[in-house]
Amino acid sequence: MHTLSLPTWWIHVSSVLEWCLAMGLVVRYGKLREESDWCWLAMAMTPALVSALCACTWHVFDNAASLEWLVTLQAATTLLGNSTLAVAAWWLWKQAPSRSQSP
Repeated sequence: MHTLSLPTWWIHVSSVLEWCLAMGLVVRYGKLREESDWCWLAMAMTPALVSALCACTWHVFDNAASLEWLVTLQAATTLLGNSTLAVAAWWLWKQAPSRSQSP
């Protein structure tokens, strides 16, 4: 694991942990508001988490050439994650007027 410096590892690991925390907080927020659409936002965050885990895994193994497929998987899950987050955000935005009109 000598490929990255200790501060860089710290950033990688803390980013993954922050993302997990954010997902949990989004679910909790949705439950507090009794709006299940927020749980879908948390699910839409999952591909981005997979992307981060791909990057960390590749670095753990010193960027081994035999694991270069992880880079492709990371790119694909980043694209998927950005797309699912955009759709989830659009859905929340679309649902906002109907929530403000309900008693």
